[in-house]
Amino acid sequence: MTVRVGVVDDQPLIRTGLRSMIDHASDLELVGEAADGEQAVELARRHRPDVMLMDVRMPELDGIEATRQITADADLAGVRVVMLTTFDLDDYVHAAIRAGASGFLLKDAPPEDVLDAIRVVARGDALLAPSITRRIIEELAARPDPDRPAPPNLEILTDREREVLALVGRGLSNAEIGSRLFVSPATAKTHVSHVMTKLYARDRAQLVVIAYESGLIRPGE
Repeated sequence: MTVRVGVVDDQPLIRTGLRSMIDHASDLELVGEAADGEQAVELARRHRPDVMLMDVRMPELDGIEATRQITADADLAGVRVVMLTTFDLDDYVHAAIRAGASGFLLKDAPPEDVLDAIRVVARGDALLAPSITRRIIEELAARPDPDRPAPPNLEILTDREREVLALVGRGLSNAEIGSRLFVSPATAKTHVSHVMTKLYARDRAQLVVIAYESGLIRPGE
């Protein structure tokens, strides 16, 4: 399956580099580029890429607000956003996760990591850079936020589904979850899908946030 990719960055040099990487990958297809957030939203609506690589700081409309608009649009439910950032732990990244980003990628990541990240997010199999993403979500969950919506009630989940949610929250892939629970990766994937459906989660990144904010996993566990 070919993964359709959109690239959003206000720096032409960054876009050129990403375009070159994607063009050299036989299983990836670049479907469009954008230089600001407004163009990014239009790109998402017009081309419906599987994955969008989105810069954080851009003119007109920043990447966080563009991500929020994309993830809030039911017609764009199949579009996954990966934030591009020069920062490791940064308020922008916290806001991006809140806005519905599926993960983030450091701009100085090796080309093979960028391509692997696109594939990972496209198939919804695992969070990219889980060790870094988990640290960000732990810090995010620990911060007081009076405007934060209440986490969903986990009582609607079965005991097995709660167990699966906890393992997703720890950054495990479907194969790793299957190994831990002595089931096949396909069965693990089915459990994850059921949890996402019951909790109205867009993707695994949201499941990780829910796992921490509901108290199912404590920061540092």
